[in-house]
Amino acid sequence: MSQKYIKSQNKNSKSPAYGKYFATAVYDNHFIGTEELAEFIQRQASVKKSDIKAVLQELGEAFKHFFELGQKIKLDGIGIFKVGFSSIGVVKLEDCSAQTITTRRVLFQPETTRVVVGQQKADDGSVKQKYVNAITMLKDVVFEETHDNAMNVEPAGDSSDSGSSAGGSGTNTNSGSETPGGSGNTGGGSDTPGGGDNSGGDGGDGGDGLTND
Repeated sequence: MSQKYIKSQNKNSKSPAYGKYFATAVYDNHFIGTEELAEFIQRQASVKKSDIKAVLQELGEAFKHFFELGQKIKLDGIGIFKVGFSSIGVVKLEDCSAQTITTRRVLFQPETTRVVVGQQKADDGSVKQKYVNAITMLKDVVFEETHDNAMNVEPAGDSSDSGSSAGGSGTNTNSGSETPGGSGNTGGGSDTPGGGDNSGGDGGDGGDGLTND
């Protein structure tokens, strides 16, 4: 099996990538739910499906509990989850309070694995390994072009990719990296008249691809 994509052209005349073709991810309408997850895990482990479903159904409540305590959650093999938010910019220090916090979100930084990709020779003649940090869950994913009209392109705004969709190029609004070697995305925002919100202060979900040493 593989992650499917289609070839699509950027038709945004204001984009620096106007006219270029990109591989764009497509998905079918089916979501893998708790039932199928439990069935898959049951085949991989000696745990009953009913017990797995009970744990998965409680996972959301567990996340909520620890988020309310201001904690970060790290799942081995998956990554780190934490709370992020946007805030309205104010002029006076004393006016900056919890009331200025607007949009809340969950930030996710996937776990990365060091993958050796070759060797490189140093100036002193020594040879050392060259590696990249790959997202653990994605390092073995295979990509394949599809012509299946039943597959759907992810709606604009739902994708976290930067510059790879046909609608134009953009960047993620979260900054920072939770672990060494992770790649941070550009962050920040600008004030808008009438109380617009800034998307700053919620970094830490970098590490979203292969990162050169």
